[in-house]
Order: sequence, then structure tokens, then C-alpha cells
Amino acid sequence: MKKLLFVAAFMLVSVLSFGQKYDSFGKKISAKGAQPISVLENKKEFSGGKVKIEGEVESVCQMKGCWMTIKKTDGSTMMVKFKDYDFFVPKDIAGKKVIFEGVPTLKTLSVAEQRHYAEDAKKSKEEIEKITEDKVDVTFLAEGVLVQKN
Repeated sequence: MKKLLFVAAFMLVSVLSFGQKYDSFGKKISAKGAQPISVLENKKEFSGGKVKIEGEVESVCQMKGCWMTIKKTDGSTMMVKFKDYDFFVPKDIAGKKVIFEGVPTLKTLSVAEQRHYAEDAKKSKEEIEKITEDKVDVTFLAEGVLVQKN
């Protein structure tokens, strides 16, 4: 009977481990209830409450994995940073689906800040020099991120 319980427990753990579709970073979150990034687009204000968003990674900080940009439906991107700089994501996840939970805000990104992020993303000198105006955009402070496995 003990052997049977051990085998059943082992099989359950194996199924749960191998059945996971995501790698988790930061606070543990679930994929359940994730909304498309489009729910954040064209907003003029936010309540300050947490939301869970699903999107595709455009780029990741190539220094540490300390931020990522997510593709928006209009072709632009949204900056996602990580709460309290507590965790990082892999630097090679561009093109992967992610789910992240946290708080969106509207923020003015200065030219200097935009250029800093472009440098972190290893953009060319020409691309960096094209940044000449501040930009008001949705940014996101994530507490947890799920990255879809291959």
C-alpha cells in the first residue's frame, strides 16, 4: 500500500511539473484571468488597482533582464518594469508570450530616459539619436511574470 501511495504521489508531482506551460518570475501568479494588452491602450487614467495582462515581448533589457517591452496592437510598445527591482526575466524571451500582474500608470518618459532604455536594448546609435521628444505612455510595474515555455 505504501508503494502504491508513493508511486501515485510521484506520478502526480511529475504531471504537475511537466504540465506547466510557464516559467515564473517574481511573485507567484496564475494565468487565469489574464486580459489582452488592448484593455490598457488609449486610457487617459488608471485607478491604481492591479490587473493581469497577456502580451508578446518585443525586447528585454540586455544588461540584466530588468525590464521588458510588450507589443501593443498599434505596433508601439509598453514598458514593463519589475516591482522593487526584486526580480529579472531572461534576456532571450523576445517574441514569447508573457502574462504579468501589477499596476499600470501613465508616465511621461523623458528623452534621456527613453535613450537610456534604447541603449540597454542595444539599439543602434542612429535609432537612439532619433529620440528627440518626451513621450506620455502607459507603463507597468509588475509583481510577477509568467513566460511561456517553448
